[in-house]
Amino acid sequence: MACAGLGAQKYKGGLVDKTVATVGGEVILLSEIEAEVQQRRAGGVSYDKDVRCEILESMMEGKLFLMQARIDSLTVNNDMVDGNLTQRMDWFRTQLGGDEEMEKYFGKPLYKLRQEWKKVLEDQSLMEQERYQIADKIPEVTPYDVKLYMDTTAKANLPVVPQKYQLSQICIYPDREAAAVAVREKLLSLRQRIMNGEKFSTLARIYSEDPGSARRGGELGMASKSIFWPAFSDAAMALRPGSISQIVETPDGFHIIEVIEKKGDMFNARHILLKPKYTAEDREKAFHKLDSLRGEILKEEISFELAARFYSEDPATRTNGGQMADPSTGSSYFDMDQLKPADYAAIKSIKEGEISEPVESLDNEGYLQGRSGNLVYKIIKVDKIIPAHTANFESDYTQILESVKQSKQVEAIDAFLENKIKDTYIVIDPLFKECEFARESWNRRK
Repeated sequence: MACAGLGAQKYKGGLVDKTVATVGGEVILLSEIEAEVQQRRAGGVSYDKDVRCEILESMMEGKLFLMQARIDSLTVNNDMVDGNLTQRMDWFRTQLGGDEEMEKYFGKPLYKLRQEWKKVLEDQSLMEQERYQIADKIPEVTPYDVKLYMDTTAKANLPVVPQKYQLSQICIYPDREAAAVAVREKLLSLRQRIMNGEKFSTLARIYSEDPGSARRGGELGMASKSIFWPAFSDAAMALRPGSISQIVETPDGFHIIEVIEKKGDMFNARHILLKPKYTAEDREKAFHKLDSLRGEILKEEISFELAARFYSEDPATRTNGGQMADPSTGSSYFDMDQLKPADYAAIKSIKEGEISEPVESLDNEGYLQGRSGNLVYKIIKVDKIIPAHTANFESDYTQILESVKQSKQVEAIDAFLENKIKDTYIVIDPLFKECEFARESWNRRK
């Protein structure tokens, strides 16, 4: 609460910088806290009046890890720092609209921001390594530790394992090649209309399937090339302002691009995005084939596993007899919220061993890049259902082992911080005397 009035203060001809905390041989400046507030504001992060107290507490804890990292002779991961620095610079340049706007917002030249942020990221590299090292030093968690946890924890406090499904699928894709040809023909027609004098922005508003930019006439805004798919960036950077690209294919679909402006490795462009469309005939054909396969499996003319190996068009599951796996973890068991909505809707009312009716869904292509996937038609077999239950030693050992391990790691880090706060010379400026820090030990040092 005492810090709430700082929000309107500026350092140019205004608030004088000062040390607001000393932790051992490390100091924290008021300007560092204000810089973090400013970065959060640029990212659209909302915050309350106590945000500066939270930032100061986080920075003080960081200094304790940093001091120990230096004692332990840890070294900076320069590759990680350089990658994170480039990512941060590109993100802010994109958010704020370019280099000049970024310099204006932060009130500093780019080289100065780069220097300051590199130092922050170097320190973070050491802090994270030290935190990991402390967590990694806990004794190995044994079956005895897990059993002790189970025996000494009230049943009401044990974790509840949600219902899990083990599933197999047979997939058929629509005719993607024909759909891609149709999209290309439409984009070529739109490109020709632009070349004949129609406005790119008008056609983008009418036809583009990128809702975010379509209402702005396809305009994306000044942004770093690194935030786009490489094929899109390469095509845009090769264009002269005002010229129109040939058709560009990315995982999002097919584009034509008009570059408005380029500055270094940043550009502002318009685009029209079209995605392949599939017909009712595609769906009917796939559903008919899947219905026939389902009928043969139910009559035991062929097993689901063998049918998947012969007829499924999904390479990731076909070789496993159709068995599905989470692409991020590799687990063959799914919680309800890990399933695609269409998949869950298809299997939620059927029993173990049963097979769903044909369903229209999405595959996992592009999942790890944050994309939803491609259209696919499928039938799904429920191989196994594990009902929701309170975790037990016999069936949920691995999950409980991980919980116990994480708990011990948190305890180790807490113990490290408590001991360091007790043994370290710490001074907190009266400017922050009314902060209620989350860790009581800091409150006693004010």
